[in-house]
Amino acid sequence: MPAGALPMLILRVLQSGTLHGYAIAQRIHLLSSEVLAVEEGLLYPTLQKMLLKGWVSSEWGISETSRKVRFYQLTPAGRAQLEAALDEYQRLNEAIQAVLRTA
Repeated sequence: MPAGALPMLILRVLQSGTLHGYAIAQRIHLLSSEVLAVEEGLLYPTLQKMLLKGWVSSEWGISETSRKVRFYQLTPAGRAQLEAALDEYQRLNEAIQAVLRTA
């Protein structure tokens, strides 16, 4: 996974609603046609950084399997960050495509 892509993907899946960490990883895996696998060792430190930046908030709750888990939700700052990240991704994607077409 390209550097910086994980926060953007997390913000995007949280745009549809509140999820706990495992569900975030599963949603990314399923939506990517099982191409992207998010390891716990990368997911939770990234979520912690996103909490500190104010992009997500969290609260404890009970999962569908009756486990106590932390649920994450997008904040207004997270929505703004998602828009900025998507714009940057689009700009980079267009630049890469331009090089691939002409090189």
